[in-house]
Amino acid sequence: MKKTNFTTLVLLLLGSMLFAQSSKIQGEIKKWHTISLQFDGPQCSETDFSPNPFLDYRVEVTFTKGHKSYKIPGFFAADGNAAETSATSGNKWQVNFVPDEAGSWNYRVSFRSGKDIAISDEPENGKIIAPDGISGSFQVADADPKASGFLSKGRIIPTLGERYLKFAGTGEYFLKNGADSPENFLAYIDFDQTYRYGNKAIIREGEANPKESCHKYESHIKDWKSGDPTWQSGKGKGIIGALNYLASQGVNSQYMLTMNIQGDGKDVWPYADHNERYRFDCSKLAQWNIVFNHMDRLGMMMHFVLQETENECLLDGGHTAVQRKVYLRELVARFGHHLGITWNMGEENGPADWTPVAQTDQMRKDMANYLKTINPYPNFVVVHTHSDDLHQDLVLNPLLGFQSLDGPSMQIHSAEHANNRIAHFIAESSKTKKQWVVMFDELGPAHKGVMPDQFDAQHDTVRHYALWGSLMAGAAGAEWYFGYRYPHNDLMCEDFRSRELWWKQTRIATDFFLNNLPLAEMKPANELVDAKDAFCLAKAGETYVVYLPQTGNPTIELPLGKYSVKWFNPRTGGNLQDGKLTTLTGGRKVSVGLPPVKDGKDWVIVIRK
Repeated sequence: MKKTNFTTLVLLLLGSMLFAQSSKIQGEIKKWHTISLQFDGPQCSETDFSPNPFLDYRVEVTFTKGHKSYKIPGFFAADGNAAETSATSGNKWQVNFVPDEAGSWNYRVSFRSGKDIAISDEPENGKIIAPDGISGSFQVADADPKASGFLSKGRIIPTLGERYLKFAGTGEYFLKNGADSPENFLAYIDFDQTYRYGNKAIIREGEANPKESCHKYESHIKDWKSGDPTWQSGKGKGIIGALNYLASQGVNSQYMLTMNIQGDGKDVWPYADHNERYRFDCSKLAQWNIVFNHMDRLGMMMHFVLQETENECLLDGGHTAVQRKVYLRELVARFGHHLGITWNMGEENGPADWTPVAQTDQMRKDMANYLKTINPYPNFVVVHTHSDDLHQDLVLNPLLGFQSLDGPSMQIHSAEHANNRIAHFIAESSKTKKQWVVMFDELGPAHKGVMPDQFDAQHDTVRHYALWGSLMAGAAGAEWYFGYRYPHNDLMCEDFRSRELWWKQTRIATDFFLNNLPLAEMKPANELVDAKDAFCLAKAGETYVVYLPQTGNPTIELPLGKYSVKWFNPRTGGNLQDGKLTTLTGGRKVSVGLPPVKDGKDWVIVIRK
């Protein structure tokens, strides 16, 4: 026994010496920037069965600074440059870490092997192998206040008791204004092993045709800029350009399925093969990460939707067992460090008349618990709903107060119901110990959503009921779904300029709420205004915002006091303007007067004490 222990010690020491020569730290060593620690480990292939590099090795690095400690899961990185080489094998292993404080950080490596050890809950299980035990330190510079996107503001996080997301670095609120389509955003032709799988003779409406190409985003190649990332001699310009365009329009989030096997698109998966469930495509995921790095710099959230209603029971029959755990762990290890992430447990999750096989309440809770457990950062976890009240209540009501879920990602069939349904779940969750952050992420009906500008240039109904209706209810933001019946739809969108007039309106609304209101202190108060289909958001006795769907002369009930009155045009934006009345005296119901222009259109009133 002594001889065996001595031999093991010698091997570990030799491994440590080799590690010191082969390890490297990559990235800008600054607060909120990604620091990658890459080192030599066992030689493996992504096609290996025994041992499987994604299941039978567990690499973790613990980063500490004073009282702070983060245990970060690592991953098999093939040759360490797979995005460029398309390598499937190698001996490189990697951990991505984002420090949230400047100063001296220490790290220590844990590396173990054993059957399914990657998903084991027992930290001491498995066999210790080199480079286990290696440690070091590095000095982190402070955040650069002039850095682009999220790099100057920090991680987007939920905060206990609040219904809005915040930047951890600055404390500013983040209000989502996102693109909910195409759901198969990552079905991009320049990614390795990306194609549309299918052998069905009949393709139903709303499904992708396997004979058609995956996304090229050719119209956005012109939006790629010199110095932007590419891979493999210029690949990636279309998808990078598309993100550049969206960011230029004030869009700050993109919805994307990470696995749609058996779903509508059948063209996105992280695995080494369409029929694989335990091994992953190192080069494809490294190429995805190039895009995600760019999103951090643009200030765009990654809305990772982990499954569809059609495949929510594909992994482990819906349970959180080996297949689901290794899937979630790999995504968290590779991408969990990014600064703006929504982890969505599934599109249209739960039972419905057309989905006889669905995850149960306990399955959802197990999945959310696992996501929270394996992610070392304060991540944002939600679940997407069906569009009708009955099935929403069936899924969401049992989750009220559940600590591992941060809120619902809501689909609402009729725009007219958005304000009421969002306000309902904000209010219901406030009665528990877990205030929800409620997002409005899909507008119905499914064939329509937000139509291209050529079919609905004004977007009056969607602006009134969906955009302003959701934000006036207290939603923490919205993403806009494109439907399946119009050009540039939910599966085949190639040009985001198809809805440029709509992006202008969403930016006007988002900027208004962030720049003019004490958001976190306001609550829906529609009952104070007597105009039909009007919305009111109020900080009682101090600030009132009223959205009027059309010009009129409504009244509002105000507490005693003197108030100023300003008007805002939600169609064109601009500065707050004076109307026919500039002051009001409260203590009763009072008329708000008329807007600067009596045009019969919608206006917003800002009333301040």
